[in-house]
Amino acid sequence: MINIRKFAAIDIGSNAMRLLIANVVEQEGKEPQFNKSSLVRVPIRLGQDAFTVGEISPENIDRMVDAMKAFNLLMKVHKVERYMAFATSAMREAYNAKEVVALIKKKADIKIEIIDGKKEAAIIASTDLHHLIKSDETYLFVDVGGGSTEFTLFSDGKMITSRSFKAGTVRLLNNMVHDSVWDEIEKWIKTNTADYDEVTLIGSGGNINKLFKMSGKQQEKPLSYIYVNSQYAFLNSLTYEQRIAELGLNSDRADVIIHATRIYLNAMKWSGARQIYVPKIGLSDGIVKAMYYGKI
Repeated sequence: MINIRKFAAIDIGSNAMRLLIANVVEQEGKEPQFNKSSLVRVPIRLGQDAFTVGEISPENIDRMVDAMKAFNLLMKVHKVERYMAFATSAMREAYNAKEVVALIKKKADIKIEIIDGKKEAAIIASTDLHHLIKSDETYLFVDVGGGSTEFTLFSDGKMITSRSFKAGTVRLLNNMVHDSVWDEIEKWIKTNTADYDEVTLIGSGGNINKLFKMSGKQQEKPLSYIYVNSQYAFLNSLTYEQRIAELGLNSDRADVIIHATRIYLNAMKWSGARQIYVPKIGLSDGIVKAMYYGKI
């Protein structure tokens, strides 16, 4: 007997907003299967507002309300039994975030929760990482967003430590990450990985997923430091227009992908990692799993 349940996750990021609708397939005696039914990504760059002027602009509030109305209708059509909507870095920093949340509840009937970096990292880490993490190895999990980057260290199958830094792609695009932040990240990574002989990176986020897709590798295979470094040089050699026309990148991906690649490269360099695995996971996947298992 097979039972299919539908859950939805809304991820309101600094570079884009996503609605993930997932089918959870339940079968007696087997682990539940999580299958993506639909994924809608809307390029509303909230970080551009929040990080430069400190508030979400009236134009983007209107766009958010429209997107949320659409998300609500899609969830209705899919007959979703439960959803959760989480907002991250940009909404954390916008001083009018509470008003925006209240307006969206009133106009689109969607309740949004603004979460901190620690909760964000914990939700992402609660996804399918246990399939990837070998109990006798050490991993640095790096999730690069538009506003912040979350680092989580795993060793012997356990989470050792986690930290969120205000170094995201939209901030870097606007020259808003000071050298002191890079120094802090370098110090944190070196200090926390010093006791381990070998560290492997796990990368999460839309940009590393795109880089991985461009590599043509099979899902379980890692990317090497040499490959990521050469891709960084290649992307830098192209203009913004060429990245869109020749590589087929979205306009809101073509300008931030270089900054994201730089973060992953630095994390590899400072931890001594030679490889980076790119599982298909993100905040949306984590929300669905955490909801299903009753963690949130």
